[in-house]
Amino acid sequence: MLTGFREFILRGNVIDLAVAVVIGAAFTGVVNALVGSVINPAIGALFNAETLAEALPVVIPTLSGGEATMYFGAVIGAVLNFLIVAAVVYVALVAPMNHLRRVAEKRRQAGATEAEPAPPTELELLSEIRDLLAKRDAAS
Repeated sequence: MLTGFREFILRGNVIDLAVAVVIGAAFTGVVNALVGSVINPAIGALFNAETLAEALPVVIPTLSGGEATMYFGAVIGAVLNFLIVAAVVYVALVAPMNHLRRVAEKRRQAGATEAEPAPPTELELLSEIRDLLAKRDAAS
């Protein structure tokens, strides 16, 4: 069981995934700082609020007779945060990988245009085995 676990951990894709998670967490901090310190105040100024977290307030009555305030600006901030992270991931990772995949596919297709000999069929292999066995039996 420990051997199987060690093989699993030492596989390249597990290590790559761990690195991606660590880098993603660090990058999320950068994006949160950008959105929280630059974008939120700029958009919040449009809505006459200090940040997006306080923008677009909607006051609703509660069952106890009081009031509750919903801030839809916080949702807009979260959506912006997501869109920025998604855009950077697309530009930094997805687009280059798609490009490399297309280049590899073109190379593969270019190589496939050359005539490759077809692999032997099952019947041809069985006939060859039969002939080899017959030669062996004749030699004995």
